[in-house]
Amino acid sequence: MTELAFEDLTPGRVFELGSTVVDGDEMVAFARRFDPQPFHVDPEAAAASWFGAVAASGWFTAGLWMRLYVDSVLARATSLGSPGGEDIAWPAPVFAGDQLRATMEILDARLSRSRPGLGLVRLRAQLHRDDTEVFRSTFTGMFGTRG
Repeated sequence: MTELAFEDLTPGRVFELGSTVVDGDEMVAFARRFDPQPFHVDPEAAAASWFGAVAASGWFTAGLWMRLYVDSVLARATSLGSPGGEDIAWPAPVFAGDQLRATMEILDARLSRSRPGLGLVRLRAQLHRDDTEVFRSTFTGMFGTRG
């Protein structure tokens, strides 16, 4: 059921997307397949790195945020995808067992000039462990209007 449309995504609005606990097996399995750098997959190499322990791939971390975004917003919205973003950052490492809290802030919203019924919404994604930011991204989401 669609509850959220472009008109609901007003600048300044913040969505609390919930939280997740990082599953170590899932984290390492992802890294083995997509980002097999030693500090993501090898406990000895990770211990000798500046991380001090096996750290999550940033792409895995981004995926954790995305899952919470889908569950909390996109599954009940007029989402039409995303054409991309402006930045992505992983300012602190993520480890197995970390509890991460996700938020999304609406930065800007405008109707498309060329496609009636389409709104473009600039969003800021963030994941935090306690008071430490571990992931952020700014990107554009496309949403249908109610009209």
